Amino acid sequence: MPDAALIGRYWPADSPLHRMDARAKLVMSLVLMAVVFVAQTFWGLAVCALFIGAFFLLARIPLGKALRSVAPLAFIVVVTALLNVFFVQGGPVYFEWWIVRISQAGLVQAAFIACRLLLLLLGVSLLTLTTQTLDITDAFEHLLKPLARFGVPAHELSMMMGIALRFLPQFAQELATIYRAQLSRAATFSKGRARTLLSLMVPLFTSAFRHAETLSSAMDARCYHGGAGRTRLHPLALSRTDAAAAGVLALMLACVFATNFIPH
Repeated sequence: MPDAALIGRYWPADSPLHRMDARAKLVMSLVLMAVVFVAQTFWGLAVCALFIGAFFLLARIPLGKALRSVAPLAFIVVVTALLNVFFVQGGPVYFEWWIVRISQAGLVQAAFIACRLLLLLLGVSLLTLTTQTLDITDAFEHLLKPLARFGVPAHELSMMMGIALRFLPQFAQELATIYRAQLSRAATFSKGRARTLLSLMVPLFTSAFRHAETLSSAMDARCYHGGAGRTRLHPLALSRTDAAAAGVLALMLACVFATNFIPH
């Protein structure tokens, strides 16, 4: 496996989190995201960070790999934080020029939102790093199965999610390959060099479309039809590890909820 861990790429290890049922992990990941949203103070986010860090230690995933797993999506955190800096006003004003104003409330809100988004991304990456893509796809389809009677295409949605998860690491690897190839041709990617950036993006998207067409042709060659003949998952029965993880999440929720009442 390459040294860099990315969202959508499985990190092989023998840990309690890796051995958990994929359906339980998927549901608990959603609960974890909800708990992060419950936090309304920095104390609450600190508690979330403590629990998420413990989960990564339990999964035997190095902290550096955990942070690198969300690096490709860091721009979302940066852009959202900047929007809060410029559009949230209140308290002392530290900088003002024309229509631009930076105040204390904007900086505090930007830091809070950035920390919250980072924790959310780490929570999602914990699922993908400890669960193989096919297991996530099957778990997603199994959980959506009750909605199939209302016309929800559970299998098609799960296949779309599985293909997207598989494409993320491949897309990033292809980008790195094309980038190194362009550098070997003395290309530069400095600010304002739109033509050189275009020479990077065009091959990247051409390669992505080629991989998608290859996958579609392979599915047609196998006479694939939505979910026909697939092995089904056994009914969900929580193991001791799953039950323990649910208990830890409940404790995490209680601690985060309690921090909302700490005076600040």
